Amino acid sequence: MLNGILNVCKEPGYTSNDVVAKLRGILHQRKIGHAGTLDPAATGVLPILLGSATRLSEYVMEHEKSYRAVLLLGVVTDTQDMTGEILSRHDGPLPDEEQVRSALLSFIGGYEQLPPMYSAKRVGGKRLYDLAREGKEIPRKKVPVKITDIRLERIALPEVTFSVDCSKGTYIRTLCHDIGEKLGCGAAMKELTRTRAGGFLLEDALTLGKIEDLAGEGKIGEFIVPSEELFPDCLRVRVPSAACEKKLLNGNALTVKELNLPDSGAGELIRMCTLDGTFLAVYRFDHKQGKYLPWRMLL
Repeated sequence: MLNGILNVCKEPGYTSNDVVAKLRGILHQRKIGHAGTLDPAATGVLPILLGSATRLSEYVMEHEKSYRAVLLLGVVTDTQDMTGEILSRHDGPLPDEEQVRSALLSFIGGYEQLPPMYSAKRVGGKRLYDLAREGKEIPRKKVPVKITDIRLERIALPEVTFSVDCSKGTYIRTLCHDIGEKLGCGAAMKELTRTRAGGFLLEDALTLGKIEDLAGEGKIGEFIVPSEELFPDCLRVRVPSAACEKKLLNGNALTVKELNLPDSGAGELIRMCTLDGTFLAVYRFDHKQGKYLPWRMLL
């Protein structure tokens, strides 16, 4: 079984789950998941978790992401992008370039974002998009998101192309909608490409066709990122004894003394390895117990 992370370039027309299903056939294994949903019309970086790496899904999704978006001014849709039904069109003059630039940059920092009805977010156990397809709209709570940076790339009114770095959980469709509201003319997202998810970059991502070719040639393993590489800043600790290794294999707590670490410890998270150096788990320090406890076991 393959273990690790595969940087996939999702192409338009596929859901994230479609990509997983196709990879199960290409790689001939069932244990595959994705980290971070992309809408069917969107393209770009989709980290795929293989084998034991599926246990790191939440950690991978926590990282900042970057996107390139094309915003269309003067139109509002029910999905906040151009796949939905048009609700209104602006019949007056559009804002000028300076107004557009000012509006975009005003979103840098933290702001409260209302999750769109057409989204995979669950409310009361149901996906919002399922409720939306039934013609229902329910109250949602605004969620704090962070826009680290916005870079205006091109203005060719009514289209505006920009790049954005943002926190987990940010809806770029909603950001486009909110920019349109601020400008008073409405806006919807026309195109979206994820260019980065944590340390995974678009220029390194593989299409499904390329993955199929590499798998057929027996070379796909060369492109799988080991799970351990997700934790470059965490100390790598090899257990010092067979007794410690037995505890590690059983997912037991380990003390600083047992691991031969300084009294001050080695940071909140450490990479735990067996006697032969095989990466097996990430342990987190529990200040109440004064011990390192298993956070993610990759058995």
